[in-house]
Amino acid sequence: MSELTDEEKFIIEKLKENAGKLNYKDLQTLCQEKFEGVRLILKKLKEKTIVDYEGMIPGFSAEIILLREKQFPS
Repeated sequence: MSELTDEEKFIIEKLKENAGKLNYKDLQTLCQEKFEGVRLILKKLKEKTIVDYEGMIPGFSAEIILLREKQFPS
């Protein structure tokens, strides 16, 4: 697997802190001061089968689910 970016690591960490699930809107709020482009980053993480959500790009009501938590140490 390719190396994760700092933004991807941040999203994974936030999901881990919230029992592996977060609403997109809540995740966006957590990320907004650190970086932009949360939807694009989530799309890349979904392609890597690290997270899952309904559809190709998450909407505001989408629930983001962490699939491979154990591979990413805190």
